[in-house]
Amino acid sequence: MRLSTRSRYGARLMLDMAQHYNQGPIQLGDIAKRQDVSVKYLEQIIIPLKKAKYVDSVRGPRGGHSLARPPAEISLGEIVALLEEGTSLVECVDDAGVCRRAEMCPTRVVWKEVSEAIFERLRSITLADLVEKARAMNHEELRHVL
Repeated sequence: MRLSTRSRYGARLMLDMAQHYNQGPIQLGDIAKRQDVSVKYLEQIIIPLKKAKYVDSVRGPRGGHSLARPPAEISLGEIVALLEEGTSLVECVDDAGVCRRAEMCPTRVVWKEVSEAIFERLRSITLADLVEKARAMNHEELRHVL
């Protein structure tokens, strides 16, 4: 299984905003530079995040984007589910009508169990957890340099 770049970059976008939480609105250009992602791609990703009320935006010269809720209240699972448009690995888990064998398919049961396990784990990780993980990784890098 592979996550789309939309989910991966969306997670990086949200993590960047979490790392700068309570510092005012952040411009996408700044995030794009730090995350090495194009501004145009971030502009596409931020639209569903704003619609789902994970991100607030302010227009104008001092405008930008910020998290709508504290980092501890937003899970990685929420972000990935939104940007992947669901929590299932395969379409038949959500819609048995797409496959005539769905109701008697043993692999469908496995795909459902695996999907649930993955998203249970992703929902257990908040943006605050990722901020801490990033801090720990940066401290470890500094120890190796010194």
